[in-house]
Amino acid sequence: MLTILTPAYNRAYTIHLAYESLCRQTCMDFEWVVVDDGSADNTEELVRQWQKETTAFPIFYEKQENGGKHRAVNRGVALAKGDYVLILDSDDFLTDDAVEVIAGWTAEIAQLSGFAGVSGLKDGARNGNMKAAYVDAKNTERMKYGLQGDKAEVYKTEFMRKYPFPEFEGEKFLRENAVWDAIALDGYKLRWYNRVIYKCEYLADGLTQTISVEKKAANFQGQTYCARLKMRYLRFPIKDLQIGVFCETAKYLKKTDKEICELLGISSFRLLSGKMIYGLRNLLRR
Repeated sequence: MLTILTPAYNRAYTIHLAYESLCRQTCMDFEWVVVDDGSADNTEELVRQWQKETTAFPIFYEKQENGGKHRAVNRGVALAKGDYVLILDSDDFLTDDAVEVIAGWTAEIAQLSGFAGVSGLKDGARNGNMKAAYVDAKNTERMKYGLQGDKAEVYKTEFMRKYPFPEFEGEKFLRENAVWDAIALDGYKLRWYNRVIYKCEYLADGLTQTISVEKKAANFQGQTYCARLKMRYLRFPIKDLQIGVFCETAKYLKKTDKEICELLGISSFRLLSGKMIYGLRNLLRR
């Protein structure tokens, strides 16, 4: 069985799209776990009503104090009964055959070693230049295989439990690569399929559209954790560009060059290279 996990925060006006797409599934071998991250709207009222009305698949709802999407995901994974977990954001929805397609994909890797899960494409996201029907690769190898952009990852529940999102006190935002990269750096891969199973629209109030320097600074421990993971596998010039991106936030917090080098585990020469490449990128964008 598949667990479809939806972290929700004040999205009563869009979460019905996710629910309606689940009701249209050609395969009902799944559960829907909704973790409400402290919404102040009528999200709970909606989901409670759907629980009463829906018999085709089980719906589980839990509300927690607002702590960020990553904490809601951790809680949802703890509640999950499925063998695999798909995170479905509260402003997105699935294709009508998504669960059926995922069931076929997971069956294909069932007897293969070294796989943490599978992935499909998101319609509405930048999807790189993948050509084959599928590619077997680690999350850290995505650029190599033309797998850029957001994807619809489906991870084995056991991996999601073994690699929970780190939770830093006072911080409410953490990128998903905090987990995906950690799994990949331990040698596990996904089978990435060249097929759309997930439809998304990037809203103005969504996490993807609102990552300002101020927001990064407010979640600096998490930003540092993700950046350190990237330092372990990225290569020139992308690695240096990421160093420059990190420096923007670090300098906003008045971190010295020495402190930045210590935080990222890099040399002063690498830091200089990162600043130069980041500055050049910004200059070319003008």
